[in-house]
Amino acid sequence: MRGTQVLIRLAELARLHLPMSGEIAEALQEVIASGIFVLGPRVEEFEQAFATYCGASFGIGVNSGTSALYLALLAAGVGPGDEVITSAFTFVATAAAIAHTGARPVFSDICGDSFTIDPADVAQRITPRTRAIVPVHLYGHPADMDAVAATARQHNIAVIEDAAQAHGAEYKGRRTGVLGDAACFSFYPSKNLGACGEAGMIVTSRADWAERIRWLRDWGEGGETAGCGNYRMGAFQGAVLAIKLRSLERWNAARQDVAHRYCRSITGRALQAPRTAEWAKHVFHIFAVRARSRDLVQAAFAARGIETRAHYPVPLHLMDRFAWLGYGAGDFPAAERAARETLSIPVHPALTGSEIEEVCEALRSVDRQS
Repeated sequence: MRGTQVLIRLAELARLHLPMSGEIAEALQEVIASGIFVLGPRVEEFEQAFATYCGASFGIGVNSGTSALYLALLAAGVGPGDEVITSAFTFVATAAAIAHTGARPVFSDICGDSFTIDPADVAQRITPRTRAIVPVHLYGHPADMDAVAATARQHNIAVIEDAAQAHGAEYKGRRTGVLGDAACFSFYPSKNLGACGEAGMIVTSRADWAERIRWLRDWGEGGETAGCGNYRMGAFQGAVLAIKLRSLERWNAARQDVAHRYCRSITGRALQAPRTAEWAKHVFHIFAVRARSRDLVQAAFAARGIETRAHYPVPLHLMDRFAWLGYGAGDFPAAERAARETLSIPVHPALTGSEIEEVCEALRSVDRQS
């Protein structure tokens, strides 16, 4: 037993950046020498590169994934009195961005296998006030977008992908970012593609949305004023992200390889491995197992020095901050079960071979003791 010291972490950002630290330092010096620290050519270069990577026409760099969601919703015309449907099981920022526009978040249950929004449940929650649907590609697995898009077309409402955890994920051969009217990405440092600080982006092929979002992120520079503010991306983050984008496919492949090794170590007695739909390319921002006795499993991993975390232990509809929406326990049973059972284990691309094998042995040990 290794005791309680954490030896295998959910993220190892210093280790991941070490091979490219010289190139990153050079980029910082170039930004300093240019005197252009906000937006500018380094951000523009990354905006175009990432939009092209996704298959979209436009990329608009902003200061966080949360800002990306907020500005995309404004571009869709969402505001007070409107409703926006999203998943009950995701990070709080998704619903918080909706509420920040003045609209009402309307939650929907998830599909138990993929942890993504249930399109059949979404269809039941459409009202005359529904202005948009925000499917979340949770953990790096894309949502079932054809079914979501069909509902949106039927009711003439917008679809905005929350792709904060899904850089490079694919749905039926198409990358996230081109599966709705717009998509929102977070470049928080621990994401599959992470900045050296905070950053985000909206990608879209709608020229009118792209123009409006550019105005909104920069205090209404082009005449747009409602909801505008300072949401600009820093030049250094654009430079860093352009460097790191070249490694994204390799890093995603490493995550997938680790995930497949973990899945082969899980027998299904105490733990259930995550499942990938046949039409999906899962990029495993998070590798979340289901555990009937999560606290016991987490303690067993901690004893081996392996960091774990529950993403997310309280579904959105049961959070105090959303009590005003009037939901209660039992309203979204699949989301509530996921909140009770899921446990995230290290899957990042900087894991060493010995660390991966240690996690595999922990998975096998938990199953043997069940």
